[in-house]
Amino acid sequence: MKKKIMALVLSAVMTGALITGCGSAASESGAGEAADESAAGENAAENNGESADESADDSEGGTLRVGTNAAFPPFEFVGDDGNPDGFDMALIKAVGEKIGYDVEIQDMEFDSLVSSIGSKIDVAIAGMTVTEERQKMVDFSDSYYEAVQAVIVPKDSAIATAADLENKKIGVQLGTTGEFIADEIAGVEVSAYNKAVDAVNDLNNGRVDCVIVDKNPAEVFGAQFPDKVTVLPGTDFDFEPEFYAIALPKGNTDLADKINSALKELKEDGTYDSLVAEYIEE
Repeated sequence: MKKKIMALVLSAVMTGALITGCGSAASESGAGEAADESAAGENAAENNGESADESADDSEGGTLRVGTNAAFPPFEFVGDDGNPDGFDMALIKAVGEKIGYDVEIQDMEFDSLVSSIGSKIDVAIAGMTVTEERQKMVDFSDSYYEAVQAVIVPKDSAIATAADLENKKIGVQLGTTGEFIADEIAGVEVSAYNKAVDAVNDLNNGRVDCVIVDKNPAEVFGAQFPDKVTVLPGTDFDFEPEFYAIALPKGNTDLADKINSALKELKEDGTYDSLVAEYIEE
């Protein structure tokens, strides 16, 4: 019988240093998918006076309120100045400049991003994978990044294939693709954390057997703890590729068209490649 533990713990001092220095999914990307997102998403626009249509659908420009979860390096993390930084942050600021909007970034829990669109925020960018479940609540821009999950294990672990994950204690970030994958594995005990770095911290302390998280943040954690963990590619576990996109208010085609046009221009003029080189390939 599969058991699920919701581990909402605070990062230790060393964990805080990781976030500040390296930048967590560690949302998903995973970003960033919680079970209660559907009900919350249906009511979000009704529960807040200002909608995304009012704040970000002005042809003259305005302020684009952007939600993220700054705990998913290298896509989003807390920079040295205490503000959200990372590939996604640089990309959405470049998009805002292209379409004539000031960008206001709000850092929040990953699993609350989708339900906040159309009320607290206009869009969300957080290494968020396009899924059928999310598409019931929000629309998405064109994809801007292809990713795959990875598995982080202790140095002495025997885990090497999908079958080896069965009946294990698996750490994931709450509401991410890693959690969805873990939920489908036979006999596992899933511990879900607000930040992926907390899952890695518990891995280092022997509380979980492995962590499933997107490849790029997994590589950041692997570099942070080279003597303690090994990062295994998702292809060893038959994980499928996934696609990150910007989550948008349902039905706001004007905003979607503007953002998609901006993404296309940023890829054509070399800005996108420059940001990949700066944040992801460095």
